[in-house]
Amino acid sequence: MQILGLINEALGLPELASEHGSLVDQMLEMVHWLVAILLVGWTGYFFYCLFRFRARRNPKADYHGVRGHASSHIELAVVVVEAILLIGFAFPLWAQRASDYPTGDDVVRVRAVGKQFGWTYHYPGPDGRFGKVDPYLIDANNPAGLDLEDPNALDDFTTGIALILPKDRPCIVSVTSQDVIHNLHLVPMRMAQDATPGIIADMWFKPIKTGKWETICGQLCGVGHANMKSSIEVMEEDAFDEWYESNTPKAPADEPVSPEAADAGSASSGQAS
Repeated sequence: MQILGLINEALGLPELASEHGSLVDQMLEMVHWLVAILLVGWTGYFFYCLFRFRARRNPKADYHGVRGHASSHIELAVVVVEAILLIGFAFPLWAQRASDYPTGDDVVRVRAVGKQFGWTYHYPGPDGRFGKVDPYLIDANNPAGLDLEDPNALDDFTTGIALILPKDRPCIVSVTSQDVIHNLHLVPMRMAQDATPGIIADMWFKPIKTGKWETICGQLCGVGHANMKSSIEVMEEDAFDEWYESNTPKAPADEPVSPEAADAGSASSGQAS
């Protein structure tokens, strides 16, 4: 029987869909085992003390106290194990999430903007560059506040239905808020990031499984907090590319020129010459 993973399985952890998520689950499993051992050990020691030092057996108090060093050795061992978990596992995992951001053309970038009580997902379009945003431009038809005078914003698009991402490609999600503090919690990706007004905070991960899951807001943000739900959907790359192209705004096509207008243009050119 495999011991590692037994507690997580018993707790019924949500489905895992990110590349780094197994390390998070492994860390969680080891912490649970440490706490379980401490629970059993200290509970047993507590009942031992109740029996060993009961008043009937010890009618007179011993004011000398503990003479051995067993408890000190146990406490030192616990500190060592905690240090190993922190330095050997937690710090490297945190450092990877905080500094080793992916680069390259295959990286998918999305802005996630929270508001009471929903999310707007802003994609940069085929050029890969986000257009300028202005909070004063936010309205029902422009939930991200895109400044359409910026050339980089002309191919941007937004959706409030779901965070759509491709499988097996690194994704950077930039999280912010329009009003109060929210939290974009992507449970199957084992990622969460606070959405703070005026601050853009990035998080990155690589989805490794297709599917659709519910996202939640991890910060109490008002009376509608419980209903601030969205979804994250991971597609195969071909399906994602097709979805991306279908949502990208198309440049206005040139209006067809009638034969009469073309003849008139040619005549005026001849007269000018």
